[in-house]
Amino acid sequence: MEGMELFPRERTEIAPGAVHVPDWLDGHGQRELLRACREWARPPAGLRTVRTPGGGTMTARQVCLGWHWYPYAYARTVVDGDGTPVKPFPAWLGALGRRAVTDALGPEVAAGAPYDIALINFYDGDARMGMHRDGDEESDAPVVSLSLGDTCVFRFGNTETRSRPYTDVELRSGDLFVFGGPSRLAYHGVPRVRPGTAPGGLGLTGRLNVTLRVSGF
Repeated sequence: MEGMELFPRERTEIAPGAVHVPDWLDGHGQRELLRACREWARPPAGLRTVRTPGGGTMTARQVCLGWHWYPYAYARTVVDGDGTPVKPFPAWLGALGRRAVTDALGPEVAAGAPYDIALINFYDGDARMGMHRDGDEESDAPVVSLSLGDTCVFRFGNTETRSRPYTDVELRSGDLFVFGGPSRLAYHGVPRVRPGTAPGGLGLTGRLNVTLRVSGF
């Protein structure tokens, strides 16, 4: 049964510069972040379906803060949606990102430019994310990933190819994953979400992934 392991899940370095910290957000922190995500998802500049240049659509829906991401660039308006200005990136979210990097990789790594981008992806039970790299920013600061709701399989690969070698990591609600340094441009994706695995008291059906980045713009 989830949450009933014989041994507690421990902080794990998946690859150089890539660290998984289980249960980093407590129940209160998860509920507060979920409340904020629900506000951000409202229009204008709300949750949208992302269309790829080839005419396909991503199965995970997305909302952005600070800078609006679309394949494969950033803008200040929702150029592939309702055209309105992107929602602002709140200072408290940047502080959360800085604390996450400090806890995962150390204070010296967290001492760079402030976080100014958030990409929030919503996954229902059928949603997936193909192997990709977060390479549209000009900064090489670590990417911070926070999970809410349903458990997923997070596939963390290498910097050269979308195929093996990779490591599959189970990310649960409240888990933190940070990747920077030599792993900053590693391919990664979500091949599977496990419906019905969200904490009962959270009030979320599906999975939210909040990723924080430094633009360098």
